[in-house]
Amino acid sequence: MTLAALPTRVRGIIRQGWRDLLSVYYANTPVWRWLKSGALLFLGFFLWSGGNVLLSVKPGWTILHYVMAYGLLLIVWGPFTHIVVVPLTIRLRRTAEHPLARTLSRNSGKINLTIFFILVIIVGTITPGFMLFEFSPSFGGDGTTDVSGDIVCEFGETAISCHVEEPQGIDYVEVTSGGETLATADQPPYAFEIQRSEVAETRTGKEFVVTYRNEDGERLRRYVRTVP
Repeated sequence: MTLAALPTRVRGIIRQGWRDLLSVYYANTPVWRWLKSGALLFLGFFLWSGGNVLLSVKPGWTILHYVMAYGLLLIVWGPFTHIVVVPLTIRLRRTAEHPLARTLSRNSGKINLTIFFILVIIVGTITPGFMLFEFSPSFGGDGTTDVSGDIVCEFGETAISCHVEEPQGIDYVEVTSGGETLATADQPPYAFEIQRSEVAETRTGKEFVVTYRNEDGERLRRYVRTVP
């Protein structure tokens, strides 16, 4: 194959791949509808939950908000597309007589995907509370020591004061934001105070992280708090 023929060959591969993708997209037997809906449901839940887990470890990676929004919307939009939109499109292409109906049937895939991605951008930017999970995983230790304690905070105009209610199994508490340590507390009730100006700004607002640690410095639990 000559270099001159390479772009033509590449275009041919892309066109064939697009045709294959469309053939799967418009496959409309009951088995195909449920297979595609189930696969997209699984993928959506995986992206949504996986994004939340990763965000709990890397709270500064705000791009994950869009991954989670994509996954959350895909849980609903995927089955809706292949159980409702695709069969309706195929029916319209066979029976539609009105010019508007024929135009919609020809461009339904593009319209559907455009609406979906616009919603992903909106939801990812707004980041509604129901999209986020609050993970507080346990690490280290032999599993014999219970770790517990609720963080209670008072948000003043310039300062934020917090303490841990009914702490158990904690050696000390570390407070970080934007990768910087803002405070530590090693005596119950593990009270600390930080300034609003010290808290790093994220896409969802100012956030700080409270980490419970054991005597070896191992992380026991981790909480992300957003400053109202």
